[in-house]
Order: sequence, then structure tokens, then C-alpha cells
Amino acid sequence: MSRLAYQYVTMRCVPRPEREEFVNVGVVLYCQSVDFLDVVWQCDRERLVALDPRLDVDAVCAALAFVEGVCRGDLRVGAAARQSLGQRFGFLKAPKSTVLQPGPVHGGMTTDPARQLEHLLERLVG
Repeated sequence: MSRLAYQYVTMRCVPRPEREEFVNVGVVLYCQSVDFLDVVWQCDRERLVALDPRLDVDAVCAALAFVEGVCRGDLRVGAAARQSLGQRFGFLKAPKSTVLQPGPVHGGMTTDPARQLEHLLERLVG
């Protein structure tokens, strides 16, 4: 089995950016050599409202569903989903000033991008 290079970003919920506190809620993984781009996520309501009891957790989940739509090329989410996989990953990894923000880009090697994505979710999101 050949090893494949990949890049990933964690998706962070940052309820109050001025406090610089966040909770990892998902992982986006891109592997160009096999045309793989996907996200896995989970919103732990308790952890999120512990940072800010006023946080709209449903809106965070909706934002993550948008990320999922972009990854999967779902045209209902808009123009970003129409781009190439590399451009979609670029869109998702770009810093944003919203409650849902990407972390820094990291890379690695794997033989199975889908399995690696699940591993990263377990390790980085919990």
C-alpha cells in the first residue's frame, strides 16, 4: 500500500473570540492524490455552553453542516461547493471571524484517508 500525503484542519467553536477560548468540534481532511475531501464533526452541547451559556449550539451545528455540504459538493450550500476539491479545502481553511473557525493546517501521511479522518476526530475532538 502506498502512503498518501494529506492536509487537515480542526474546526473550532469560538463562542467569544475576545477570550480566545475554543472547543474543537470537527476535522476537515484533504488528500489531493485520491480526490478526497471530507469532514467529520460532533457538537458536545455541554462543553460548548460551558464556554458561553448564550451560545446558539444549533447555529454551530448548522455551520458544520454547511462545511459538510462544501466538502461533498452539495450545490444547495452555494458557490463554494462548485469549486475543485483543492479550492474547497482552501475556502474551508481560510480564517474567518465567525463562531466556527478553522485551526492551522497540519499534514501527514496515510494509507486510508477516511480512516485517518475518523482517527483525527477521536484524537482531536473526543
